[in-house]
Amino acid sequence: MAQGKDIKIICGNSNIPFAENVCRNLGLRLGSTNVSTFSDGEIAVSLNETVRGSDVFILQSTCTPINDNLMEMLIMVDACKRASASRVTCVIPYFGYARQDRKAKARDPISAKLVANLIVSAGSDRVLTMDLHAAQIQGFFDIPVDNLLGTPLFVDHFQKKFKGSIDDVMIVSPDIGSVARARAFALKMGLSLAIVDKRREKANQAEVMNIIGSVEGKRVIMYDDMVDTAGSLCEAATALVEKGGAKEIYACASHGVLSGESVERIDKSVVKEVIFSDTIPHERSKGSAKIKYLSAAPLFAEAIKRIFEEVSISTLFR
Repeated sequence: MAQGKDIKIICGNSNIPFAENVCRNLGLRLGSTNVSTFSDGEIAVSLNETVRGSDVFILQSTCTPINDNLMEMLIMVDACKRASASRVTCVIPYFGYARQDRKAKARDPISAKLVANLIVSAGSDRVLTMDLHAAQIQGFFDIPVDNLLGTPLFVDHFQKKFKGSIDDVMIVSPDIGSVARARAFALKMGLSLAIVDKRREKANQAEVMNIIGSVEGKRVIMYDDMVDTAGSLCEAATALVEKGGAKEIYACASHGVLSGESVERIDKSVVKEVIFSDTIPHERSKGSAKIKYLSAAPLFAEAIKRIFEEVSISTLFR
């Protein structure tokens, strides 16, 4: 775990603008690499500059196309280790396969553990990520894992938005599984918490059953770690208005996966505004008046700087 002589930041194809933004915040140049594919789809990686003795940070979100992006990252780790990099850190703003973190039924795989094994076996020395879907995934790794929190980004945004008129604002967890995350957000905002209790009958479909807590006449902020199809988000929002009597609905999540018809679903919903961080590229949401983004690049830049300098980053988790 020796500190390298300098920082080298390289990236794959998953989120180049984010990597460039991180480099701007650090005052560094993005490392020169070629990531391409052979005619049969095999991924080829070339490092166009020396990384010998350097502290290398590979920025790559494992978002769609998840398998290509994951394989790019693994090959880049291998290339850096074989080129004598002092230390290689996988910076994964969005960690794919994190929802498959346990056996929900017989003969299920635990894909998050498999991905962790692949990253370690490739030669990564540590991992830096943000808002893992399940915090216990950190224990799947045999190397250090720093799991940053996106909460400060959203706390700052909504405190400015509702400055001077926050008495009628309430935080809502869109499901039981997100209660701990939403409670931490509510504590930082100094607001009360309500919970949408739902029963999921099948994948990507949810039936809202009950609202725990009174949201009548309130401006509601729903907080979660990710939004995929947006079905659960929009159904919960409808229930909060129609059953709970909420006045306005806002939502925020660290990762905007936005698959399928999610953007159209959000645009047609009662949600007034949805805020994401830029851990995943947001080309699909262009044109939506309801979806906005906050940059997590300064947060990752500060974490990278502290890791290189061997300084504690625990303050970034608060």
